[in-house]
Amino acid sequence: MTVFFSVSSDNEIVSSLPLQMSLYFNLWFFPFWWASSIAMLQLKYSVLPDYYKFILVTSIILTSLIEVIRLYLGYMGNLQEKVPELAGFWLLSLLLQVPLILFLLLNEGLRIQPLERAVNIIFVVFLVFQVITAFLALKRMVNQLATHFHLHEFDHLDAHLPSDNLACQARRLETAGIMGQQVEELHSTSSVWKSAVRA
Repeated sequence: MTVFFSVSSDNEIVSSLPLQMSLYFNLWFFPFWWASSIAMLQLKYSVLPDYYKFILVTSIILTSLIEVIRLYLGYMGNLQEKVPELAGFWLLSLLLQVPLILFLLLNEGLRIQPLERAVNIIFVVFLVFQVITAFLALKRMVNQLATHFHLHEFDHLDAHLPSDNLACQARRLETAGIMGQQVEELHSTSSVWKSAVRA
């Protein structure tokens, strides 16, 4: 027996599959990136100037904290179709994570090792892809929310229209009744005048 399911537009899924796949692979890649960064930090820590030591350690700590929050917001926002969480994910990716990773990738004063360069390039590719797909998913979600809002407004109007129509019809009947009485009075007045004129 074949069963067909019809999905109404009310239950349309707008979460992004490419974004979700990217988040899934990013979740598995992040521990490898973190381990590589810590290993490279230990190797070159002694030869770095003091200010670069501080900058590099701070950058790795910030990147790690932001990445945990970013991945959580991405999963919640995309899977549960929550606009605030997905917007937070997009802003963290674009405004904080991309500049930090580009700094770690392009600043030659950090004495970048080949392994660091490789993992940071992969990280940048993940981030750029996620920024684009999250923006498109956000756009779809906002459009769907706006459509739902307008549909609910129309439903609200439809629910109130029948009572409004009844009130209008009652007013029309009242007006028609008053006008009918006035017409009858005019008829009787005109017949009185006619009889007075004949007499």
